[in-house]
Amino acid sequence: MLKQSERRRSWGHRTWNTTESVDESQAAGSQHRRSICSVGGRSGSQASIPPWTEGNYNYYIEEDEDGEEEEQWKDDLAEGEQQAGEDTTDQGESHTDAPVVSSTLNVNVGGHSYHLDYTEVACYPKTRLGRLATSTSRSRQLGLCDDYEAQTDEYFFDRDPEVFQLIYNFYASGVLLVRDELCPRSFLEELGYWGVRLKYTPRCCRICFEERRDELSEQLKIQRELRAQAQAEEAEELFQDMRFYGPQRRRLWNLMEKPFSSVAAKAIGVASSLFVLISVVALALNTVEEMQHQAGQGAGGGDPRPFLEHVEMLCMAFFTLEFLLRLASTPDLRRFVRSALNLVDLVAILPLYLQLLLECFTAEDQLHGKGSPREHDLETVGRVGKVGQVLRVMRLMRIFRILKLARHSTGLRAFGFTLCQCYQQVGCLLLFITMGIFTFSAAVYSVEHDVRGTNFTSIPQAWWWAAVSISTVGYGDMYPETHLGRLFAFLCIAFGIILNGMPISILYNKFSDYYSKLKAYEYTAIRRERGNVEFLQRARKKMAECLARSNPQPAPRQNH
Repeated sequence: MLKQSERRRSWGHRTWNTTESVDESQAAGSQHRRSICSVGGRSGSQASIPPWTEGNYNYYIEEDEDGEEEEQWKDDLAEGEQQAGEDTTDQGESHTDAPVVSSTLNVNVGGHSYHLDYTEVACYPKTRLGRLATSTSRSRQLGLCDDYEAQTDEYFFDRDPEVFQLIYNFYASGVLLVRDELCPRSFLEELGYWGVRLKYTPRCCRICFEERRDELSEQLKIQRELRAQAQAEEAEELFQDMRFYGPQRRRLWNLMEKPFSSVAAKAIGVASSLFVLISVVALALNTVEEMQHQAGQGAGGGDPRPFLEHVEMLCMAFFTLEFLLRLASTPDLRRFVRSALNLVDLVAILPLYLQLLLECFTAEDQLHGKGSPREHDLETVGRVGKVGQVLRVMRLMRIFRILKLARHSTGLRAFGFTLCQCYQQVGCLLLFITMGIFTFSAAVYSVEHDVRGTNFTSIPQAWWWAAVSISTVGYGDMYPETHLGRLFAFLCIAFGIILNGMPISILYNKFSDYYSKLKAYEYTAIRRERGNVEFLQRARKKMAECLARSNPQPAPRQNH
């Protein structure tokens, strides 16, 4: 890149076409101010340099290759000198007494006047003011500004004067400084308008600015996601455009997705939480041996199914109905399928139906068995063994229905959101734990495998000891006996203490921050839906209205 002093000596001020200048000055007359900016001047100026958007703001941050910029500068310089020579020849032939034009570029930005030297501005020909100073075409110069006053030779720009003060200092010193009080997004937008790139800032200012910009973008992203979780999507236009029972589906959607929109919606939300708790308790008690042998007595004899299993079936019927109602009332099927809470609902009800389907197929095979009884028994035992393993997996998946509480629990949703946002920290923690387990298990095995009666017979056998030691639990079922093995055990425990202490503070701080924000968004959404009236006040008001309707007051008697 050429030095700034060399550019200043090379560039000079180029005047406009004298013919046009004289004509315009004569046509100005006695007007106090004459604007010769074309209609839509800002759109014309934006066409010369692309405006800043979220998609292309990196254009003003990326570094340029010095060679490319130097070649482009040399080409522009050669073209400019050739064009300046032609303009000078034309001016000499047509008008011999050309007016003297000042070498100062007068700029008015947001009501503040600035005076810049043409040679300083021309050092940066890719910027907006650089193009304005080096251009020889009046139409192009007018397209780069918002307005122009011919009498004072002043260009007007309707932009932020605080940011332009930094750009003004940049043209004078060649260094672009950044203030901490400026909004990063607004500052980048102004840089995009003026065509100045962030590479001219010092390294210290640039690092601080990029950190604040990334932090702001991350905070805005988190706020959008938290706000989306706190309140259900309105989708008013989707319900209005529905041809199939649009108003009815809208009311059903409010009942299922907005528990604070009405008393009935609140009752449905409370009932859903109670059914989740009852189903989990029934699932746990159904594994007790004494509870399994208690069968309900019916008219036709004993029922092979325990009573708690019937309770669980009732809960699953409620969950199925709830899921189908949500599916029927959703305004956007794709968004419904991608929702994590809806996937949890599906996982909660699907294992039971798969279990019933497998049991039906097994019973049908037993009834329609072919071949000798012995062959049929052997085949049945093998099939039942495989089906039994699948059924055990299905029963294990039923425990995931407790995750349905996340729909009604702010803390669970904040915890899940924290894990999603901190997946990099959680992944690093798991990686470090895995590395520690492999390292210390191999070290302890190398010094303990020769000891008689040791439990460290292989490295995979030592994985359990390393995992327990890193987690600082220490069951005591496996322990080293040699002095070197105990030293490795001490190092393993110390590594676990240090490792477990590092991410806890980060996760806790983010969880508390997300929980408070999510709670605030939910509170705002609730206030917006039901107003400033509390639930008890609404209930009292409803009861008063019902009592007033049931006990009408007699009409007053009229005296004749």
